[in-house]
Amino acid sequence: MPDNTGDARRAFAGYVSRMTQPSDSIPTLSLARADSDPKGFAADLGASFERFGFAIISNHGIDPALIAKSWALTADFFALPTEAKLAYDGKGNGGQRGYTAFGTEIAKDADKHDLKEFWHVGRDLPAGHRFLDHMPPNVWPVEVPEFKETLSSLYAAFDVAGGRLLSAIALHLGLDANWFEPTVDNGNSILRLLHYPPIPKDADGIRAGAHEDINTITLLLGAEEAGLQLLGKDGEWLAIDPPEGALVVNIGDMLQRLTNHRLPSTTHRVINPPPDRRHLPRYSMPFFLHFASDFRIETLPSCIDADHPNLYSAPITADAYLKERLVEIGLLKA
Repeated sequence: MPDNTGDARRAFAGYVSRMTQPSDSIPTLSLARADSDPKGFAADLGASFERFGFAIISNHGIDPALIAKSWALTADFFALPTEAKLAYDGKGNGGQRGYTAFGTEIAKDADKHDLKEFWHVGRDLPAGHRFLDHMPPNVWPVEVPEFKETLSSLYAAFDVAGGRLLSAIALHLGLDANWFEPTVDNGNSILRLLHYPPIPKDADGIRAGAHEDINTITLLLGAEEAGLQLLGKDGEWLAIDPPEGALVVNIGDMLQRLTNHRLPSTTHRVINPPPDRRHLPRYSMPFFLHFASDFRIETLPSCIDADHPNLYSAPITADAYLKERLVEIGLLKA
């Protein structure tokens, strides 16, 4: 993985001043521009991440017909009786695959469980792969025809879009455009199908408590349904309002750590709708893009200088970091 240190340090030098520029809305950026103007797109993407920890991406290349079919099949699965869904319970694999029931996950340091249920699709590995001991095979609901085919295709499409975004992030950091490719090869990425069921007007708790994501970057479909908010640098919550079909992308803790917080992992939440809309369900599809399990998360030298000392003296593998955090949110036993 080449490290163009000189370019990276020059890119790093100006980021603090950009972070202080006033802005009260996240810009929408077209991923198609990454082909015609890669450096310009990378600069704008990086500026959005440094300011918000988030970016909104249009023209991301994921087929709208595939997305529509995935939404329909997701609704079909969550409409199944609870007993049928529990047949695919993922407790035995730390929630990495299959179904996680309503009220299971809890945000770090929260005192109430989130008001959601979800399904996880992971990466299919070839026979004999070294990661098979901790990346279990997928499970698929037989009650929903075409679920496996459709969601596998969506997973692959997210993988491609995520790779293009990582290439732009590498350019923004002053690295080679392909720097991230080996770091995420056969990475432990997860596609989560989320269902927030209708809730009582006096619901105790919120749909997703304030949290940061564990992974490298998250690509989210479905945020046009109101509720997603990020915590701004001023301490105020900012609603995220993307155009229909756009991706909301945010930095995860692993990339924050790799970049010495140059790219921040921002606290976010999903609040409950107004009382007159709480009878309606909410669906979303985040793709948690992960590093390969054996990738060593070690601060990039170009993200360290006299004003930004290294915050992480000891490296950690992506798998070890993931396990620490899954324990904290209740999906894995210590």
